[in-house]
Amino acid sequence: MKLDKKRSLLQKRRWRIRKKIKGTAERPRLAVHFSNKHIYAQCIDDLKGHTLVYVSSLAKGGTDIKSNGEGASALGTLVAEKAKSAGIETVVFDRSGRRYHGCVKQFAEAARVQQAHASSVAGDLRKLK
Repeated sequence: MKLDKKRSLLQKRRWRIRKKIKGTAERPRLAVHFSNKHIYAQCIDDLKGHTLVYVSSLAKGGTDIKSNGEGASALGTLVAEKAKSAGIETVVFDRSGRRYHGCVKQFAEAARVQQAHASSVAGDLRKLK
């Protein structure tokens, strides 16, 4: 398959997914992008067109994160922590035309586990007060 055809099919998948997924301020869209060397993730409010939280493997804290499964898990936990500190409880996951498999799945599950862990810790703290 020619490279132009692959790119056009990927863009069609992105458009098809984006028709169904909309991010709001209460429930932003968590978009993830994997390049050959780095991983980029951001929580986006589509109504205003603003990025609420941004994390990448290029940032100061992510210099040892590679674009593989382990790096995806590490960045997933990092984006969940930043989203929690920004006051974001839930997100809509945008896989950017990629299959929910491999690195994308590891990223999503790591973010989900970290978010659940943070909310359970906060729930425990509320019980103590």
